[in-house]
Amino acid sequence: MVCRRVRCKGKGFRVGKSPRLSVPGSPVTPAADRSRPGGAVVAALMMCMGLAAIDGTIVSTAVPQIVGDLGGFSVFSWLFSGYLLTVTVTLPVYGKLSDTLGRKPVLIVGIVLFLIGSLLCALAWNMASLIAFRIVQGLGGGALQGTVQTIAADLYPLKERPRIQARLSTVWAVSAVAGPAVGGLLAAYADWRWIFLINLPLGAVTLWLIIRYLHEPGRTGTGAGSPKGVGRTGTGAGSPDRSRRTRTGTGTGTPAAARPRIDWPGALTVFGAGAALLTALVQGGVGWPWLSAPSLTLLAAGAVLLALTVVIERRAADPMLPGWVWRRRPIAAVNLALGALGLLMIAPTVFLPTYAQSVLGLDPISAGFVLSAMTLSWPITAALSSRLYTRIGFRQTAIIGIALAALILAVFPLLPYPAEPWQPALIMLLLGGALGLFQLPLIVGVQATVGWSERGTATASILFYRQIGQSLGAALFGAVANAVLTARLGGAGDLDSVSHTLEDSASLTAEAADRLRRAVDAAVDHVYVGAAGAAVLALLVLVFLAPRHFPVIDEEAEEAERPAG
Repeated sequence: MVCRRVRCKGKGFRVGKSPRLSVPGSPVTPAADRSRPGGAVVAALMMCMGLAAIDGTIVSTAVPQIVGDLGGFSVFSWLFSGYLLTVTVTLPVYGKLSDTLGRKPVLIVGIVLFLIGSLLCALAWNMASLIAFRIVQGLGGGALQGTVQTIAADLYPLKERPRIQARLSTVWAVSAVAGPAVGGLLAAYADWRWIFLINLPLGAVTLWLIIRYLHEPGRTGTGAGSPKGVGRTGTGAGSPDRSRRTRTGTGTGTPAAARPRIDWPGALTVFGAGAALLTALVQGGVGWPWLSAPSLTLLAAGAVLLALTVVIERRAADPMLPGWVWRRRPIAAVNLALGALGLLMIAPTVFLPTYAQSVLGLDPISAGFVLSAMTLSWPITAALSSRLYTRIGFRQTAIIGIALAALILAVFPLLPYPAEPWQPALIMLLLGGALGLFQLPLIVGVQATVGWSERGTATASILFYRQIGQSLGAALFGAVANAVLTARLGGAGDLDSVSHTLEDSASLTAEAADRLRRAVDAAVDHVYVGAAGAAVLALLVLVFLAPRHFPVIDEEAEEAERPAG
C-alpha cells in the first residue's frame, strides 16, 4: 500500500490517508495523468447550462404577448413558479440517479425532457397547457443543472475545477443579461413561441455532442452507490468520513454486475413533499393569504409527506436522500451556507430591478444593466478564487467572501435618495466579486471531499438547499417589503401594485409620486438589511460549523474508485 498525506500551502486543505486502490481488470490512472476533456465536451456542458440558465429569464419580457394570446393573466406567474419548483424538487433525485446509473444517461434524459417540454410549450393552446408544459421543461432542467456541475468535477482535477466552474458561471451571467433582451426581441418581431422553439436546434446539437464525445466508464458492482470490489477508506484523522470501511468484492476476483437499486418510493415522497411545501411558500401571501385553506392544506400535506419520506429513507437499502449528507460537517455546513446565499440573492435579483425602475425611473433594459454589474464580477473572482483557497483553504476563502458581501449589502440602505444609477451598479459589481469568492470555493470544496459514487448526490444537495433558500427568501422578503409599504402608505398595499402605479405616474401628482417612490425605497432598504443578515448567518455557519480543513480525498484513490469500463 502506498499512503500519502498532502497539504497545500498555508494548510489550506488536506488529502487524507488513502491507499492506492485498483479495480480488478482495469488499470489505475493517476489523477495527475487524467486527460483533459476535449473542447467538444466543454462546449456541450456550457450549452447544457445555457439551456437551463436562459430559460429562467427569456420568458419574462414576453409575458404581455403570451397573456395577450393565451389569456390567463391571473395565473401567469406559474410560468416561472412551476418551472423553478420542478427544477428544485428534482435536483436531489437526479443527483442520486447520476451516482447510481451514471452521469451520461441522466444528462441525456434531462436534455430530451427539456426539448420535449420546449416543443410542447411552443404548441400550447392556453395558459393551463403552457404551465403544464413548463413543468415538463422543469423535469429536464433539474437534470441539466446538477448533472453538468457534477460532470465538470469529474472531468477536471481539483486545481483546474475553478476554470470550468468560472466558465459555467459566465454562462449564467450572459444568460441573465441576454435572456430578457432576446425574449423581448422574439416576442416583438417574431412570435413568443420562438422563445421555446430556439431551444430545439441548440438542444439537438448539445445532445449530439454529449452522445458523441462524452465517454463515461461503464458501471459495475452493486449499484448501491459504489462499485463492488473497490475498497474505500476514510480521509484521515479528524475527518467526518473516517468511519467508512473498506468494501470487498464477491471473492471471485471480478466484480459481479448487478442491477442498480433505485429508491423510487423515496423519490416520489421527496418530490411530493418538496412540491407541496415550496408551493405553499411561493403562493402564500401572494396567490392566497397565509392562513387560508390552500396554504394550510399544502403545509399539512408537505409535513405528512416529509415525515413519510423520513420513514422510507430510514428503511431504504440505498436511500434517495442518504443520511451522510447531513452527518458530514463539510457538506452540512455548506448546505446551510448556500441556503443563506439563496436567501440573500432575492434582494438583488428580485427587488433591485423594481428599485431601479420605480425609484430611479430607469427603463427595464437600463434596470437590467444595473443588475448585470453583479454578473460581470462574479465569474472573474470565481476563476481567481483557486489562487486564494490553495493557500488559506476553502473555508477561509468563503469567510472572506461572505464577510465582504455582508458589508456591501449593509451599505445599500445608506445610498442617498434618489441615488444615481452608478451607485447601486457599483454596489452590485462589488457584491458579485464578493460572492464569487464565497460560492465557488464551497462547491469545489464539497466535491473534493467525496468520491465519484457520491459526487452527484453531494452536488445536487448543495444546489437544492440554495434553491430552497431562494424560495424562503422570496416569501420572507416579500412579506417584509409589503409590511413596510403598508406602514409607510398608511393602508394595505403591496410592491407590485405600487410599482404598476408608478409606471403610470402621469395620473399622479408630483407629491403623491414622490411619496410612493420613498415608500418603495424604504421597502427595498429593509430587504437589503435582511439580506445582510442572511450573509451574517452564512458567516456564522462557516465560522462555527464548517471544519477548518476540508478532508480532500486523494485523487489517485478517487480515480480508482470510479467504475471500470
